[in-house]
Amino acid sequence: MGKVLEKTMSIQAGVWQFDGKPVDRSLLECFSQQLARFGPDGEHILVEGSVGMLYRPFHTTKESRQERQPHVSISGNMVTWDGRLDNRDELATLLGTNSAASTTDLALVSAAFDRWGTDAFSKLVGDWAVTIWTPSTKTLTMAIDYMAIKHLFYYLKAEAVLWSSDLEALVLQPGDPFDLDDEYVAGYLAYNPAPGRTPYLQIRGVEPGHFVQIQDGQAVSRAYWKFNPHSRIRYKTDAEYEEHFRHVFRQAVRRRLRSDAPILADLSGGLDSSSIVCMADDIVAKESLESRIETISFYDLSEPSGDDFHYFTLIEKHRRSTGHHFDVSASTDLLIAPQKSFSAAPGSLGGDDEMNGAYARMWQTGRFRVALSGVGGDEMTGGVPAPYSQLADLLLRFRLLEFARQTTLWSLSKRKPWLQTALKSLSFFMPPYLEARFAKQAQVPDWIDGNFTKRFDLPRRQLGAVSSSGFWLPTRRESARTVCHMAELMASRVEKGSDVEERRYPYLDRCLVEFLLAVPAEQVLRPGERRSLMRRALAGIVPDPVLHRSTKAVTVRKPMVDMERNWEWLGPIVGDSFLARSGFLNQSNFHKAMLAAKNGSAPHLVLLLRTLSLEFWLRNVAQHGLVRGLDKIGDPGEMTYANQMMTTKSIAVPPT
Repeated sequence: MGKVLEKTMSIQAGVWQFDGKPVDRSLLECFSQQLARFGPDGEHILVEGSVGMLYRPFHTTKESRQERQPHVSISGNMVTWDGRLDNRDELATLLGTNSAASTTDLALVSAAFDRWGTDAFSKLVGDWAVTIWTPSTKTLTMAIDYMAIKHLFYYLKAEAVLWSSDLEALVLQPGDPFDLDDEYVAGYLAYNPAPGRTPYLQIRGVEPGHFVQIQDGQAVSRAYWKFNPHSRIRYKTDAEYEEHFRHVFRQAVRRRLRSDAPILADLSGGLDSSSIVCMADDIVAKESLESRIETISFYDLSEPSGDDFHYFTLIEKHRRSTGHHFDVSASTDLLIAPQKSFSAAPGSLGGDDEMNGAYARMWQTGRFRVALSGVGGDEMTGGVPAPYSQLADLLLRFRLLEFARQTTLWSLSKRKPWLQTALKSLSFFMPPYLEARFAKQAQVPDWIDGNFTKRFDLPRRQLGAVSSSGFWLPTRRESARTVCHMAELMASRVEKGSDVEERRYPYLDRCLVEFLLAVPAEQVLRPGERRSLMRRALAGIVPDPVLHRSTKAVTVRKPMVDMERNWEWLGPIVGDSFLARSGFLNQSNFHKAMLAAKNGSAPHLVLLLRTLSLEFWLRNVAQHGLVRGLDKIGDPGEMTYANQMMTTKSIAVPPT
């Protein structure tokens, strides 16, 4: 159980007046005031006629402290950049620069765009977002990294375009009411909104692996990175795959140790976070890095499966260092609560004030700026033991004897009938509309309105169907789904913790992900060997008890207990839902599902709690009057008792 945090960044924002009128500097100053907490290391504004750009830095590397932004390139482009460029030496070589060590990331990126234009984006490896104004062609270009670790949003109006790396700054511009984007809500209720969508119809985000160009008042989005179904890495022995994995995983962790401040690493005791911490320690010891790495662990011994404490203390003994511990079992107001102040998107909700305060004090005392997270480990390294795409590959290649043998091994491993395992592999040969009808993953809970489900095809959305994959092998289609799922997840993450921290994700490193997508699926996952390649490769680096841990802590009991404890104020909200009034939910079924969860039965618990989070957010937005039409579904002030409790009470939700 961990604290889910926002990917905090240096701030870039700006405005372009299409009619050529000079930019009102006060607008950028207003942006700056709203965003000051995210970029605490200064304020820089550059206005050139009808274009104005703002940059508020949050420094995490020594190179970033040398940057001066907004930057004007040799060719006259105005550039703002927020990111960490991981392939600095490679890019410097391509550019013919011999002094990469003394060159800033910004200078390399600016020179790359001057030389290659938008073709430069595919050459940038790291976590980044960049905005470029080209005065010679009057073109605004915005791009973000392939996995949306960094964000950029834009609000395109008839007379101007405004952009910002923080959604709230655009939403709070005075005098601009917005329309709720039903497409976003549909995606949210199907687990992840489509990248590029925001809750506001008029505001868009740059999609992962894409750049947006605005010219003549029109925005065009193009991809610079796509999943390559034809990429293949083949070796003769397991040892060669293991060596390659160690290399790219080590590189992924090392890249994220580039910081001039102490680093705080999540440590749950699971394989993901433990592997990052152990590899980081190995790098620091063997490569004589000066990085200081401390760990933070959240635990709840009251959970039936809450054995994390045993495993993360094993890692602490292994590294001979005790980290920061947070016991959340005693908290009655755990991770998610109704928002007490405005939130631009659902999911950005408050938690236990005492725990948040203790966390903030720990962060400030330790002078941390960078946090390492294990997000993506399960998805990218075979943490979910689903062999059906591998079996479908064998069928498609007419390897029937091997199919029968592998199906037997997997049936024994998963303790399921042979026929059931074989039939599930056949789902990959179904047309999408049939798969959406029969697959368990596509089942939509009955508390979501039937007409809304049909209008936005929620079963298909829940499958994460990938277009243009009809001739790909099933394992290739499954890999593409995984990449799309992670990109959607990262693009929609808005949860906030400390205002001044940068989250880094080694398992989402582009080189690591491209390697894992290119190796044979049976290297990553084998019968009875979940995460086979990762476990084999990290033997001797991660302690054996953690490396071969078979349990996984799951927070289930706590949310249900807290629902029951808070039902006095939660009941009136659930019984008269804004989402139901808006046509998204079936009021009666939603109420029944919440009552069942309160009493200990919730087969769709995560989605139910996401729905509750969306309900809180919709009421919050209605109170601020920023979305047209919400006043017609109910008076935000009418829920007297419930609203009062929403400002003081909270409810627990497991991290997702």
